[in-house]
Amino acid sequence: MRPDQIQLTVLMTVYNGSPFLRTAVDSILNQTYADFSFLIVDDASTDDSREIVRSYKDPRIQLVSLERNVGQTAALNIGLHQATTPWIAR
Repeated sequence: MRPDQIQLTVLMTVYNGSPFLRTAVDSILNQTYADFSFLIVDDASTDDSREIVRSYKDPRIQLVSLERNVGQTAALNIGLHQATTPWIAR
């Protein structure tokens, strides 16, 4: 499916989640339904969360890196504004 035809964005935030991040990302990427974009908002992590996300070469993944920690709710709202699909899964 072409990127302009994708109807679903999976939205996830992370803050210093490196111990569990790879498992969470792998779980999303290995779903049977694969026609989605995967928007990950890094809420100014100080661990290697950003590097973990960047290590994936899956074109569905888009990383938004915040410069300061705003908290999960605000980070999710930023992700909602970045999403371009009619449907969002959380």
